[in-house]
Amino acid sequence: MANVAVVGSQWGDEGKGKIVDWLSERADVVVRFQGGHNAGHTLVIDGVTYKLSLLPSGIVRPGKRSMLGNGVVLDPWAFVKEVEAIASKGVKVTPDNLCIAENAALILPVHRELDEMRESANSGIKIGTTKRGIGPAYEDKAGRRAIRVIDLADPDTLTAKVEGLLAHHNALRRGNRLEEFEVAPLVEMLKEIAPRILPFAAPVWRLLDEAKRKGERILFEGAQGTMLDVDHGTYPFVTSSNTVAGQAAAGAGVGPAAIGYVLGITKAYTTRVGEGPFPTELTDDVGQRLGERGHEFGTVTGRKRRCGWFDAVMVRQAIKTGGITGIALTKLDVLDGFDELKVCVAYEVDGKRLDYFPAGMGAQAKVKPIYETLEGWSDSTQGARSWAQLPAAAVKYVRYLEELIEAPVALLSTSPDREDTILMTDPFED
Repeated sequence: MANVAVVGSQWGDEGKGKIVDWLSERADVVVRFQGGHNAGHTLVIDGVTYKLSLLPSGIVRPGKRSMLGNGVVLDPWAFVKEVEAIASKGVKVTPDNLCIAENAALILPVHRELDEMRESANSGIKIGTTKRGIGPAYEDKAGRRAIRVIDLADPDTLTAKVEGLLAHHNALRRGNRLEEFEVAPLVEMLKEIAPRILPFAAPVWRLLDEAKRKGERILFEGAQGTMLDVDHGTYPFVTSSNTVAGQAAAGAGVGPAAIGYVLGITKAYTTRVGEGPFPTELTDDVGQRLGERGHEFGTVTGRKRRCGWFDAVMVRQAIKTGGITGIALTKLDVLDGFDELKVCVAYEVDGKRLDYFPAGMGAQAKVKPIYETLEGWSDSTQGARSWAQLPAAAVKYVRYLEELIEAPVALLSTSPDREDTILMTDPFED
């Protein structure tokens, strides 16, 4: 049996929530390994909709253990709020079914304010962040001044750590003519929230090692998508963490060999939230139609997603940088009724044909898609649970995508309902 890492192969919003929920039924442990409460996963189970931002998708499944790895940045107040929100829907979160890595870094109010200030500034590059403090928290982690979960358990040293953190942040705030943060109130806020967080704190790396030795199935849940990876994405219009499957090892505290199968969640077309290049973006009626049929609004922010045709160049690159074994193709049903479909098979930059996404910001802005046109289909694919129920043109479309991206379709999703899934390969059995 293989442990499975689930990552997005585009710019996020590929439908990871449903697929992770579908896989979590087969897993014993589900662990988030990067990002924060800027992620957005929507699950629909027995007619009940759960919108998760920070908690692993496995938390809604009885008998499963969920974990937040050390690669996650944790907003303690957002965590408590999310726990209370799903408790109102009958999901009880306790230290028995959820653990937080004691070495995970915290997101503090000073991070949220800094994020808001930068994104709202009149000058500079707008990234399109969620303004939730994710980036500044990762900056402090890299700068070795972060407050971590385990620091909440040591009030004797907490004040000194907060003083060190604010020495950096208050210099930034003075430069931007903002009122300085005071040490004592922030320390008190942390001491007040600590009892709500510390019962969940644990050495996640050790728990995962024990689970691995017992032969338990581990599902590593990623957030965002490969093209938002801080190294491999459309920099600087990216998130602040590594989103590729390699981060599953470092962000959870396991060796790379613990990850057996990498499943790349891939939408049958392309969407993006926020700023940055988008070669296949459609600003016409077709793009509007994709957005309306696909209900393309962000789970976390509610922002309207930009929509476009499938970009095989980008997905193929994500498969190579992420070590993706196979893909889960989602939202095929959104393409029902189109007379023709286009797929980006290459790029053109300054008259030169490229088969990869260039790294330079200037070159990325110049990218023009080169399309192949395929026949659409009029019959519905919604709710299909076998290949035989799909129109011939839909099967042809899927097979052509496999050829272009150089990876097989392991699962095919035809509606938000978790049962409307065509399984070709069970990642846990691969």
